[in-house]
Amino acid sequence: MAKYFDVHPVNPQSRSIQQAVDILRKGGLVAYPTDSCYALGCLLGNKEGLDRIRQIRRLDDKHHFTLVCSNFAQLGQYVQMDNAVFRAVKAATPGPYTFILPATREVPKAMIHAKKRTVGVRVPDHVTAQALLDALGEPLMSSTLLLPGYDEPLTDGWQIKEALDHQVDAVIDSGDCGVEPTTVVNFTGDEVVVDRVGAGDPTPFQ
Repeated sequence: MAKYFDVHPVNPQSRSIQQAVDILRKGGLVAYPTDSCYALGCLLGNKEGLDRIRQIRRLDDKHHFTLVCSNFAQLGQYVQMDNAVFRAVKAATPGPYTFILPATREVPKAMIHAKKRTVGVRVPDHVTAQALLDALGEPLMSSTLLLPGYDEPLTDGWQIKEALDHQVDAVIDSGDCGVEPTTVVNFTGDEVVVDRVGAGDPTPFQ
């Protein structure tokens, strides 16, 4: 059964956050809130965790997993950005955007797009997500918590616990964080492409 942490949305209890971090460090898979939907997350390099996310969401190898980072400075370790991309991404972080960029060697092979050698990165503007990332001290490998057969992501912590009680190791409930996923901006081609319009305003990238 998944551990359930009822966390205050403004002042997340550090004890609960640390318990969730301990679960992640032991190879666990956690459902946690962001500024656009709940997400599934595991430690960088946790291949079994990635496989579990794939199984839960029924994803193929074309799916872009996302590295969720605590701040903009952390992104440079995992993706390649020229000056123009650097400025554009910095201006939009933190926020409800996912940026598709060429991956560096620091990114585990298992989460890189099989053909394009790219990965998604983002910095959420959410108190509980930031508390989790700060306590962890490294990015989370993540994917939006959108289950097969559902039109929208799950947004209620108890609903997530009931649906995934035997498939995840912990659920961090910090209240409703909406059903709109991130806006996905792809910087890997000759032109910037908005792959998906979501919670983030796409105008700066169009």
